[in-house]
This record gives sequence, C-alpha cells and structure tokens, in this order.
Amino acid sequence: MTTQDPNLIAATTSDQPILEAVTEDPGATRVSHLEVIETVIASLQENDSAMISESDNGSLWRFQYGSVEVFVQLTGDSEDDLFVVWSPILSLPVKDELGLMRRLLEMNWTDTFEACFAIANDEVLVLVQRSVNELSPGEVARAITLVATVADENDEALIEEFNPG
Repeated sequence: MTTQDPNLIAATTSDQPILEAVTEDPGATRVSHLEVIETVIASLQENDSAMISESDNGSLWRFQYGSVEVFVQLTGDSEDDLFVVWSPILSLPVKDELGLMRRLLEMNWTDTFEACFAIANDEVLVLVQRSVNELSPGEVARAITLVATVADENDEALIEEFNPG
C-alpha cells in the first residue's frame, strides 16, 4: 500500500474479513494470533518491509507504514502473555517539552481511540497493549491498524513543532 486510506480502520477492524483471510475452513472458531498478525501486517506493510524475529520472549514483527516504523510483539498464547503494538514517532529531548506533554494528553483524549501516546526510552510512542486472554482477530487487526495510522498521521507535525533541530 503506497497511500494512506482514511477508511482503512473501518475496513480492517471487522472480525469477518480477517477470519476469512486467515482460515481455510469458514466454520473454524479458533484462529492463531500469529496468523492474524501476519495477515494484517501483510496488508499494511510497504515495500515488503515486514521482518520477524523469534526469541524466548515471543515473536516480534517490524514493518514500515508511511513515514513510521511499527512494531508488534506477541509474547505467547497463554492468558498471562501480552500483545503489544507500538510506533516511535519523536525522540526526546524536544523544545517546549511542557507544550508537547499537554498536546499528547489532549490527543490521547480526542485522537487515539484505544491507542495512546506514551514515553519510553526517550521516545514518544503510539501504543496499544493488552493481555492475550480472549483477544479476538478483530482486536488484533484494529490495534495494529490504529497504531500505524495514528503514528503516521501525527509524526511529521509533532516533529516539525517540537523537534529542537
């Protein structure tokens, strides 16, 4: 995909299209989180940018969407495991840090749906995190799509306004 589609969130968050895309048997009730993640990433990635690494900490995917890199981590399939999607959009320090914090808090209320802005390792991120317990294919698709879209829609404006260089 080379251009951002504003209808992408609505088009990819329905359970039915994702289930049809990743199951051979339409009557199947259990879809692997790995299959759903890979299907969603395949539909969003640009320039065959998706990469995956496997470790004792689970699976980690990285792909390019517009002007941002998006990361998806699945630590496993047990109820205690986590599904995390994030995209770094701005490095710290910045000019007018107080103004940036206010803007991010306001945007968390009005612009991010289930995603949120956060700070980790001196970077501003767009983030969704939840346990794997009862995680549906639609939730997986929506989380990945939201993080990618919110990050890509906001990174350049935030960098332009708050980047010190």
